Amino acid sequence: MIHGKRLIVVMPAYNAASTVEKTVADIPSGYVDEIILVDDFSRDHTFEIAKKMGLHAIRHPQNRGYGGNQKTCYQEALKLGADVVVMLHPDYQYTPKLVVAMASMIATGQYDIVLASRILCGSAIRGGMPVYKYVSNRLLTLFQNILMHTKVSEFHTGYRAFSRDVLEKLPLDKNCDDFVFDNEMLAQAQFFGFRIGEGSFPTRYEPGSSSISFPGSVKYDLGVLRTSMAYRLARWGLLWPRIFQKSAGSK
Repeated sequence: MIHGKRLIVVMPAYNAASTVEKTVADIPSGYVDEIILVDDFSRDHTFEIAKKMGLHAIRHPQNRGYGGNQKTCYQEALKLGADVVVMLHPDYQYTPKLVVAMASMIATGQYDIVLASRILCGSAIRGGMPVYKYVSNRLLTLFQNILMHTKVSEFHTGYRAFSRDVLEKLPLDKNCDDFVFDNEMLAQAQFFGFRIGEGSFPTRYEPGSSSISFPGSVKYDLGVLRTSMAYRLARWGLLWPRIFQKSAGSK
């Protein structure tokens, strides 16, 4: 519990057998009520290791993609009564030691969503982020801030915290199942008026850390541009994309 709120950490996993144990070991003890790991049909022993560690582990019978993995993570967290959910990649790219700091910003009611920015602390390139990814990150974030009228330093971090209200109300089922899910989720949050905050968080790229391929990066970049333009057209009332339409079961 944190500030009287039930805190659950979710870990969307794929081939994370070499890093999941040290990731979990660095999560501060005494605050997290449950750790959920969803294994997206890994080719290694991620699921078996998670079960051995006593995590609440789920394995997809087939690969659903990064976005599809997150959908399962959040659905399960809500089932288990989460008030605050922190998404932490089990590849040890982001420091788990700051889970509590992120969750506190949600639990105290300051924000609805908190993003761990690699840009604010200037650690992205020093931590090993490829230069082409850094440049793409900065250009895409600039484009999104202009179209969405935001002042976010980084839209593309994979380390995030959410309130239960966000996960219940956003039409996440309408988002894609690949990496663009992350960006669609933030566009939805901005569209529906949720408060987005940021913190300065270091990152590291190690041999065991996951990384999207160059072709995957190009596909992601195009998806981000499409999402941002759809957001602006929806704001102008010229288009009504399905990701900005509330689901029938949304509260």
